[in-house]
Amino acid sequence: MTALDGQEDLEAQFAQWRQYVQRRRELQQSDADELEDHLRGSVDELVAAGLRADEAFLVAVKRMGSLDDLSREFAREHSERLWKQLVLTGEADSPEAATRSRHDLLAMVICAAGAAVSIKVPELFGMRLTEDGSFYGPNASLFVLPWLTAFLAWRRRARRPLIGILVALFALGAVAANAYPLTDTSQSVVITSIHLPIALWLMVGLAYVADDWRSSRRRMDFIRFTGEWFVYFVLIALGGGVLTAFTVGTFRAIGIDPEKFITQWLLPCGAAAATIVAAWLVEAKQSVVENIAPVLTRLFTPLFTAVLLAFLVAVVWTSAGIDVEREALILFDLLLVVVLGLLLYSISARDPLVPPGLFDQLQLALVISALAIDVLVLLEITGRITAFGTTPNKAAALGENVILLANLAWSAWLLLRFARRRTPFAALERWQTGYLPVYAAWSWIVVLAFPPLFSYV
Repeated sequence: MTALDGQEDLEAQFAQWRQYVQRRRELQQSDADELEDHLRGSVDELVAAGLRADEAFLVAVKRMGSLDDLSREFAREHSERLWKQLVLTGEADSPEAATRSRHDLLAMVICAAGAAVSIKVPELFGMRLTEDGSFYGPNASLFVLPWLTAFLAWRRRARRPLIGILVALFALGAVAANAYPLTDTSQSVVITSIHLPIALWLMVGLAYVADDWRSSRRRMDFIRFTGEWFVYFVLIALGGGVLTAFTVGTFRAIGIDPEKFITQWLLPCGAAAATIVAAWLVEAKQSVVENIAPVLTRLFTPLFTAVLLAFLVAVVWTSAGIDVEREALILFDLLLVVVLGLLLYSISARDPLVPPGLFDQLQLALVISALAIDVLVLLEITGRITAFGTTPNKAAALGENVILLANLAWSAWLLLRFARRRTPFAALERWQTGYLPVYAAWSWIVVLAFPPLFSYV
């Protein structure tokens, strides 16, 4: 290898290291530059001491510690800056940043207000949220997610072709939610209400990644965004619950019952607006709470592993079959989705350079347990379909479990190879991000094809 080749390989290693550092959004660009300068100095010293460039790079990175260690050290030394990021009106780094922040705030307010108003527009045409479930169920996401998509597309400066695609897909969703003659008791109402938000949320992902939708890294950023958005939304919901309780208590103390205002205005409009506000917080605060991800996954992964293993032992011990009625199917599918969510969130928060450890083996046990349960559910569904025929619920559950089976099976294989140091962690990350279009495609199939396929029952 020539000196030029060695220098090119070294620069490629620096570029990869810099990419991982920049994922830690606690670190500003100047901080990343300072860390890289320190790393380059260490490499130069080691090369001067007689090591090859690639050996010097690995030793220098090891001396610096993992990215999580760097983040913790940075947080200790710059706690004041991190705290300011949590404040709505902190000092901006530059006049341009301050202007951008104000524009983002204004865009968020407009989109949040638009979502809150949209949820009430059907009442102008005689609809009632508490009475017209067959309308509000399929359409709920159409009142909110277009505004969230608009906010993200505006922030990413999405190009016109992408905006046209997004508008067309939301229009297609509106047609699917309203064109079919579905009654309140139709199973298709339920499956559309469940699958249309999934399909549209992945369309939100298109706006988030903008023109870089082929990038595995950007797709993983969207998965991280989804997890952080959920955390913020839950926090806002908890705060909203406290606000609602105080509203009820204070107004009833003076003889006024605010129940009608709360059920018809505060809750629906607040939930719709909170969807946008949570996204704005994720974007504006630059993932100050991103370190919640490894905490949550390390807390709940052992708990879910224990529960799934206990369930499998109980199934074997009692020889009992699994109930595949609609409520049970939804419960088991939600369980598998939670397991997948834990896996995705842990992948998004993990440093790919860290070697496999005990937690990776625990995740492997979790995925294998979920895989076994998925197989049991599939056997029960196919048995019921063979004996009694199919329904929209069973057909949708069958497809979803097949899709989850494929994902979990290959994820287990990749985790096993990673634990045995035969496959890099990046392969698991690419598999999960590359699988996202499969969920989108299946959701659209269920929404568009199932109602007419099953005669709108």
